[in-house]
Amino acid sequence: MKSLAELQAIRDKARMQVGLRSEGNAEFRVQVGMATCGIAAGARPVLNAFVEEAAKRGLQNVMITQTGCIGICQFEPVVEVINTKDGSKVTYVKMTAEKAVRVVNDHLVNGNVVTEFTIGANS
Repeated sequence: MKSLAELQAIRDKARMQVGLRSEGNAEFRVQVGMATCGIAAGARPVLNAFVEEAAKRGLQNVMITQTGCIGICQFEPVVEVINTKDGSKVTYVKMTAEKAVRVVNDHLVNGNVVTEFTIGANS
C-alpha cells in the first residue's frame, strides 16, 4: 500500500464481500456445498466465482454462503439458490466457475433459471 486511498479501496472491497455473506435484505440465498466431497470436486472455485461475480455486479439482494453436505455427492459441486421471499429452491449440479457466472447473470440478475445446470436435467 502506498496511500490511504489504496487502503480504503481494500477496505471497501472487503466490506462488499462480507456483505455478500450476511443476511441483510437478501432476496436470494446461494448455498455452495462445501463438505469434503464438494471441496474435492471443485466447490471452492465455484464459491469464489459466485462471490466475485456478485461483487463485480454490485448485487445487494444476494447472500452467498457455504454449507455442509447437501446429500447428492455424485452431483458435486452442488449449489442451491433459495428465493427467500417465497421459499422456492433451485438445485444446480456439477457446477464450475464458468457455470456460476452464468447462474449469476441469468438467474440472480434476470430471474431465469438455467435449467440445463439443474438436478432435473442431470439425473
